[in-house]
Amino acid sequence: MNEALFFATIIFCFSFMLIAFKLFGKTGIYLWIAFAMIMANIEATKMVDMFGFSVTLGNVVYGSTFLATDILSERYGKKASQRTVIVGFFALLLFTGASQFALAFMPNSEDFVNPAFSTIFNFAPRLALASIITYIVMQLVDIWLYHFIWKITGNRFLWLRNNVATLTAQLLDSACFTLLAFWGVFPNSLVIELIFTTYLMKLIVAVFDTPFLYLARSFKRVNVMGTDNCANE
Repeated sequence: MNEALFFATIIFCFSFMLIAFKLFGKTGIYLWIAFAMIMANIEATKMVDMFGFSVTLGNVVYGSTFLATDILSERYGKKASQRTVIVGFFALLLFTGASQFALAFMPNSEDFVNPAFSTIFNFAPRLALASIITYIVMQLVDIWLYHFIWKITGNRFLWLRNNVATLTAQLLDSACFTLLAFWGVFPNSLVIELIFTTYLMKLIVAVFDTPFLYLARSFKRVNVMGTDNCANE
């Protein structure tokens, strides 16, 4: 069941990202990144079993941010994709601050949600800090490597620059985030396992995102917000 849900989540996330891009253009991608950064940090507090391994959730939603930056790189250029770092940072900062204010309120005597609420949001600052550090560094690595390969190969081999850049950045991201977020929380052996299982999940996500990148590149017009001329900034 978990494996089926994993693949269903990939299709769901990538499809709705493309819908946001089709409707709102560049703004839709920035909106998706803000949502994905917040959602991934909430999902990361839940651990599940998939393919015989222990993994944390959030890999699909977070992995979609790499597709988002590749879409922006392909359609609007390096500067537009680099702005995703600011968008992701600001979204996480707002999420962390707002969640801590909400946590500080004393619950009503009839409240039954606060224990679960506290379980999730007491861990939010550490997850957010781990996410901010790894997101900023790894997205810059992904963007730099994507454009470096593009300069070498030209407009050919979109699949190559997409997968090499994403898979390299995702490997570094999995190691850094897992160590920063979970070292001392889980047994050391489980933390090491999570590094590799998390990367395995992200590797599958990265392979699946390639057809969606080709599809996004083929879009010619934005229906709601106006015309998208595919011009690099």
